[in-house]
Amino acid sequence: MSTFTYDGFTIAFEERGGSSKPAQHPLVLLHGLLFPRKHQYSLADALVERGNRVILMDLLGHGESDRPTDPRHYRMERFADEVAGLLDHLQLTEAVIGGTSLGANVALEVAARTPSRVKGLFLEMPVLERAAVTAGAVFIPLTFAYRRLERPAQTLARFANRIPRTGQQGGPGLYADVILDVVAQDPAPSEAIVHGLLSGEIAPHPSEREKIDQPALIIAHQHDLLHPFSDAEELHRELLNSELVHARSFFELRFPPNRLSVRIAEFLDGVWG
Repeated sequence: MSTFTYDGFTIAFEERGGSSKPAQHPLVLLHGLLFPRKHQYSLADALVERGNRVILMDLLGHGESDRPTDPRHYRMERFADEVAGLLDHLQLTEAVIGGTSLGANVALEVAARTPSRVKGLFLEMPVLERAAVTAGAVFIPLTFAYRRLERPAQTLARFANRIPRTGQQGGPGLYADVILDVVAQDPAPSEAIVHGLLSGEIAPHPSEREKIDQPALIIAHQHDLLHPFSDAEELHRELLNSELVHARSFFELRFPPNRLSVRIAEFLDGVWG
């Protein structure tokens, strides 16, 4: 793990691979809401095996990065600026930016705010306007639960911290570790993250998205109210240079290598080709 400082806070990141591709050809791979960067390890390693350089980071409030308790620190535009700060720290002019759920939305925000830094976009399960009602129904009660049940949540977190981790880099053991890491988090910063995101924009406005012309690979699946396939279809129509890939389920990309990870690797080759 490495770190850099953004706005006075410590942000954790790590790099994998890159030995067989030019150092200026990176993918910044972002995690989902409340998840640590390690939940992308399996995909990162599959892409590294194809010769890619993958940079994983914990956005503020997540994983091993600092976890302030003020909701004002958790806005989509601040997350996007953290990604730009990572590129500055690594002295990278541009990168492909990708992620899952929250990570996909942050990648869109980076492209909208600093388009010259974005070579391409990988977007899995973006959360856009059609998901707003479901997101509110899920996350507004979650903020109250974090606040009203803080002591039981702290007890549960202490218990989860005592459970040994498998240390596996992939497979079911990895995801067991990820779930334990999420449960083991202090509830106060987690409540602040959800509160802060609900208070601001969840993604760039459609008029801003329509200006994004970098190549983009969108992956989504059916039967997910929080990540509706219709949002992915609409995003595909908005982005001038995008491809939409229909996943069979949420789990298909979780255990690479598979057809989706192969398609992502081919997309990266094409972006830099």
